[in-house]
Amino acid sequence: MATWKDVEDAAPELAARARRILDAHKHKTVATLRADGAPRISGIECTFIDGELTFGSMPGARKGADLHRDARFALHSASVDPPEGDEAVWPGDAKVAGRAVYVGQLAGPPDGDLFRADVGEVVVTRLTEDATALLIETWTPGRGLRRIERA
Repeated sequence: MATWKDVEDAAPELAARARRILDAHKHKTVATLRADGAPRISGIECTFIDGELTFGSMPGARKGADLHRDARFALHSASVDPPEGDEAVWPGDAKVAGRAVYVGQLAGPPDGDLFRADVGEVVVTRLTEDATALLIETWTPGRGLRRIERA
């Protein structure tokens, strides 16, 4: 696993692109695992602070309980459609998966739990410059940066 700073150092263009997409909208979604192993999707906000990707959970929230029990998560940026007729300018979607590390209580308001992301994977899905194919850029600590085009 890696910090967000590790991602920036290893794949600076991908990290910058993912961060721009994540910062473009306040609300994102996060997937956690329920006690029975079923997935749970929740709304969430995230922040980049001192080379770390952080997010919180309000007191009593199910996503916080999920993360304390099983730290695995997948964070997804807000999804927006490519502009009709100008698809090439679409920034794409960003996803970050890994483990949530409990940092402590949020310095509220609001109250709650603060987590930092132990990053296992970063993915940006967008269109090629000529908008004729899907471009999937992935980074993991063990595999590094990969680019896959799908027409």
